Amino acid sequence: MTGEVGGAPATESLAEAGCGGRVVLVTGGNRGIGRAIAGAFAAAGDKVAVTTRSGPVDDLFTVACDVTDTASVDRAVGAVEAGLGTIEVLVANAGVNDDKLLLQMDEASFGKVLDTNLVGTFRVVRRALPRMLRARKGRVILISSVVAFSGAAGQVNYAASKAGLVGFGRSLAREIGGRNITVNVVAPGFIETDMTAGLTETRRGEVLGQVPLKRFGHPEDVAALVRWLASDEAGYITGAVLPVDGGLGMGH
Repeated sequence: MTGEVGGAPATESLAEAGCGGRVVLVTGGNRGIGRAIAGAFAAAGDKVAVTTRSGPVDDLFTVACDVTDTASVDRAVGAVEAGLGTIEVLVANAGVNDDKLLLQMDEASFGKVLDTNLVGTFRVVRRALPRMLRARKGRVILISSVVAFSGAAGQVNYAASKAGLVGFGRSLAREIGGRNITVNVVAPGFIETDMTAGLTETRRGEVLGQVPLKRFGHPEDVAALVRWLASDEAGYITGAVLPVDGGLGMGH
């Protein structure tokens, strides 16, 4: 079933259709890594909602959401709760980059990336958490990046935002672990997405020279780990930071 909330009326929800599985929300789930994650949960029979700033996503419950706007986040999460039920798995994936060397970067560029990637995650998690706490079960999975640990020239804003997610996730894991809610961080390396498609051949060659597996990853590589972290098999894992980077970040 496909529904869009915030841009157009939603069609029949998965909850109304009587489908089984958990309720999963993936922010930024309309493309790239987020779309692969949403697809992996849907294939497993879960009821999946995605946030997007563009149009509806085929076969998924879609809600319009700007994670830099608290009111927008409140409306989006509320729509998912009303249409599908209490969110049991939250994947905070929405993110942007705006790469520039520090001396060419203005405060607006720095702030925009932090506000989306880090503060946006705070907004979504804070809004979805109360029902999880009442249910005494849940999974929160944050999508960080290998650059949070290795750094990258031209990405001081992006790296800072993704490193912040590690401290955020580990602190939250200590706060809510007693309610049977796990919080983990996934740190992808260079994955074949729109974000990496813009790299020059020279830069791609430089990156591949540092990756032991000698290839870029695929969104499905990240999705497989995220889905596992949300499974019963990973129920005793919390506060972890797990890389999906072909070995690029080894030692960090």
